[in-house]
Amino acid sequence: MKAIIQRVTTASVSVGEVPISSIGRGLCVLLGISMEDTQKDVDYIVRKILNLRLFDDENGRAWSKSVMDREYEVLCVSQFTLQCILKCNKPDFHAAMPAELSQPFYNNILEHLRSTYKPEMIKDGQFGAYMQVHIQNDGPVTIELVSPSAPMDPKQLAKQEKQQQRKEKQRSKGPSESGRERAAPRPRAQDPNASSGADGDVSSERET
Repeated sequence: MKAIIQRVTTASVSVGEVPISSIGRGLCVLLGISMEDTQKDVDYIVRKILNLRLFDDENGRAWSKSVMDREYEVLCVSQFTLQCILKCNKPDFHAAMPAELSQPFYNNILEHLRSTYKPEMIKDGQFGAYMQVHIQNDGPVTIELVSPSAPMDPKQLAKQEKQQQRKEKQRSKGPSESGRERAAPRPRAQDPNASSGADGDVSSERET
């Protein structure tokens, strides 16, 4: 799982002209859920969101307090594009968890945040909608998080996907005629200057 955590003075989400949610000071979190994510990833990301010390304390000492310490709000937005793998210049999102699976998974993250913190302090956007997200970054301060069990190497993911696609194509087509021909043993070419061996002469030397 990937999370982009931004310290904000204000943040809001709308769909078209309809306001969905908004917060004052706190964190705006963009979440990208991958096919590989499990409850361990949820636990890690939730713990980090709520405990990262991104705020000043009462005396102005930087990087001293978490969003829970300061009793600020959190706005979460599901963003599958964080799981992008570039193929040349084209983004590919096969590493992202499909919507029918990621929506209950995302709701589980929200519930975990609310049960660990305060329900009224956790806001979210509208899953699957075309949203406008307005973020007033404070600092700016932006932290990128990747859960330890999430796939770390996009190149390796792309390689695995290509290998899987090749296997699926081979299974669907079956062995081709040309493949069977290539697999068939070929007879060895005979040297025209060598004897057949029937006369016991295996020499190919020329007489001088």
